[in-house]
Amino acid sequence: MVWPFKSKFRKQIARIEITGAIASATRKRVLEALKTVEERKFPALLLRIDSPGGTVGDSQEIYSALKRLREKIKIVASFGNISASGGVYIGMGAEHIVANPGTITGSIGVILRGNNIERLLEKIGVSFQVVKSGPYKDILSFDRELTEPEQNILQQLIDTSYQQFVQAVAEGRSLAEETVKSFADGRIFTGQQALELGVVDRLGTEEDARRWTAELVGLDPEKTLTYTLEEHKPLLSRLLPGSAQVSSGLRAGIDWMEFEMSTSGQPLWLYRP
Repeated sequence: MVWPFKSKFRKQIARIEITGAIASATRKRVLEALKTVEERKFPALLLRIDSPGGTVGDSQEIYSALKRLREKIKIVASFGNISASGGVYIGMGAEHIVANPGTITGSIGVILRGNNIERLLEKIGVSFQVVKSGPYKDILSFDRELTEPEQNILQQLIDTSYQQFVQAVAEGRSLAEETVKSFADGRIFTGQQALELGVVDRLGTEEDARRWTAELVGLDPEKTLTYTLEEHKPLLSRLLPGSAQVSSGLRAGIDWMEFEMSTSGQPLWLYRP
């Protein structure tokens, strides 16, 4: 049976916000939200990004989902205070990008960090006995230096991930790969500079991006509402809004610590100031 009334969502713009470090929780939330956008038949999506980036795989899955959705609806990305590294990569899934003049963006590149506490362990008399199936099974072990062959292996891994990033930016922005590589050396730049480099389309606020999104699908910018697909908040946060504000800073700190611990030794598309 065909429902005789048009969905109310056809005259609204969907809005999804991506904030903080991108990891598995972000991926799950955003992919669910994108599915809802498609099911409710929104004509367009405003993607607000305020993130320094994050894990490679999670960023790639969000980017791929955005590219698929872009075949059906218009998608405009709005870069906030910071949209760097993996935040830029996700933005490439949008058809158009708007940034503030002072937005911190760029940091196109890959980083992998490990910890070496070998000298500390020697001072306190701690050592490890390792039995492994191959010479590289304990690569990036924290109790010893990397060997030269290990450094070469990891550099090849980083170079492959970097090339994937460059290709995505080149495709998303219709730029030559060599042009992208000229500024994809890990440097950060402002939204103004990003416009000059061709990384973004326009300078403006999120409201400017919203109005442009409405115009792209033939809706009146003055009357069109946005429907934000938010993460479900805990019951306590909904009942006591004040307590949510107090705990938000603590929660952010805990989340960042968990991210640092869980991604140690992983290649990251992440801006680390």
